[in-house]
Amino acid sequence: MEGHPIAGVTLEPLDDYLIVEPLDESELPSGLIVPANEATHVRTGIVAAVGADVTVLEPGDKVLFARDAGYEVRLARSSHRVRVLKREDVIARIHD
Repeated sequence: MEGHPIAGVTLEPLDDYLIVEPLDESELPSGLIVPANEATHVRTGIVAAVGADVTVLEPGDKVLFARDAGYEVRLARSSHRVRVLKREDVIARIHD
């Protein structure tokens, strides 16, 4: 699978990991309804790259995941941040 370039370095997820670019909370579509008490516990993002064992998702998919899931990765030469998640951490695919 192809990796995701960050500051000139390619981050390639392995096995059942994927790389997600989190979206700002203001980018949530108005049609997505999350119970008020749960709203602070989830985030949305765009899948940037997937490991070889990820079969249901592909780059470009918009997804919902737990706010604290996975690992935040930021390379020293860049302020760009991504999340590295296991496939099981993704709650849903968003179609909007």
